[in-house]
Amino acid sequence: MRLDKFFSVTATASRKETAKAVRGGLVTVNGVIAKRADQQIDPEKDAIALAGRPICYKPYRYVLLNKPDGYVSATEDGRDPTVLELLPPLYTDLGLFPCGRLDKHTLGLMLLTNNGEVAHRLLSPRRHVAKQYAFRVKFPLNAEDCERFRDGVVLEDGYETKPADITLAEDLKSGTVTLIEGKYHQIKRMMEALHNQITYLERTTFGPLTLPADLPRGAWRELTLEEEQAILQAAEV
Repeated sequence: MRLDKFFSVTATASRKETAKAVRGGLVTVNGVIAKRADQQIDPEKDAIALAGRPICYKPYRYVLLNKPDGYVSATEDGRDPTVLELLPPLYTDLGLFPCGRLDKHTLGLMLLTNNGEVAHRLLSPRRHVAKQYAFRVKFPLNAEDCERFRDGVVLEDGYETKPADITLAEDLKSGTVTLIEGKYHQIKRMMEALHNQITYLERTTFGPLTLPADLPRGAWRELTLEEEQAILQAAEV
């Protein structure tokens, strides 16, 4: 792999920035100052550093994002801004994509990755990776409504959802729903089958991941090592 490519795929620097750093003597390969940005290196074996800071090679990246309102879960869209537009160019150039979808007006936890196998496994119905949502509805819910959620709801197209856990707050118009599948607009359609209407929806968990309380809306960070290991375990990789 070329040295400038290495810095690009590690989201460290663009190729232009790498060339400038090399000219300034800031890049070392195995302790030796690099002379060319197109120098061939082995990312698995060589020790690369920028201004004395070791740069670790990671073929796959995992980003946790707190999705704001109005963004679509896609890599590109002709009308609306996408969640990828919330990331800097060094990350969008990594080939990241949303692992699953949230509706345009649904908020909360999203996982972005460039690991197609892990994304496929996490979304596979066979693994039943749970996702929890905080919700509010227009009209109060009752015990019968909750039982229908827990038994599975027949949607307007005839599809019967898998059982979904639901808890209600004291106001009977808010609470949490936990799904083990992810059909199109599923919670909204389940509420519509009960002649109700979602007014607020936020994903708070995805498998072993929990939306951090200190991550502002629209902000993102890479998964910690512990979170990454938990995701790989959930995907059975």
